[in-house]
Amino acid sequence: MLFDSHAHLNDERFDEDRDELIKSLREKNVDLVVNPGADIETSKSAVELSNKYDFIYAAVGVHPHDVSELDDSAIETLREMATKNNKVVAIGEIGLDYYYDHSPREDQKEWFKKQILLANELKLPIIIHDRDAHADTFDIIKEYKSNEIGCVLHCYSGSVELAREYIKMGCYISIPGTVTFKNSRKVREVAREIPLNKLFIETDSPYMAPEPHRGKRNDPSLVAFVADKIAQEKGISYEEVCEKTKENAKIFFGI
Repeated sequence: MLFDSHAHLNDERFDEDRDELIKSLREKNVDLVVNPGADIETSKSAVELSNKYDFIYAAVGVHPHDVSELDDSAIETLREMATKNNKVVAIGEIGLDYYYDHSPREDQKEWFKKQILLANELKLPIIIHDRDAHADTFDIIKEYKSNEIGCVLHCYSGSVELAREYIKMGCYISIPGTVTFKNSRKVREVAREIPLNKLFIETDSPYMAPEPHRGKRNDPSLVAFVADKIAQEKGISYEEVCEKTKENAKIFFGI
């Protein structure tokens, strides 16, 4: 059985068939999913979805794209969601995105720090978004993350050398469907070189569907292609990848 550690099942691209899709996941060997928020509204809907399905868990947080719209009440709203719902297992996804720069970089850094501090307070792990902001992301995590909370680099896109530095800090690396893409040399190197006990697998549904579904809507059942590719890269069995990444994520999220 598989654990998709990052999927956005409350995305509008699932509106027409969400319940049908979710109910089919266990038949497709997916028995655990973490569904993170990207802003206040999607954090709320992630919690609602987790309360509807026993094998779906939620994370609450605001993605760097949307932090410029926040005021100080946002932290209290996230705190309330996290403390009043036992299906909330992390703060995320949070971080920095210098590729799109939808929010000013100083705002991104400010709210990244504030949300890490909230996670420290609540002793919840953090789910990190880092796109083209490797140095600042690393520095902020190193300075602000408490040793008491976990950290996973979602949809990891950095080098294997940086991944090793994160592991020294006690962080985990999450591998998405890009590992199956022919031009994703760095992600495949990370999949090969990073110890299996520090890896998660994810889909980031509905985005980044793996080969041979690239360009189509992604969903948690396709995390099997990620596990299979990691197994090929490491020269181990598919079953070992499924079992160990599920064990890693269950311990990390306290499930």
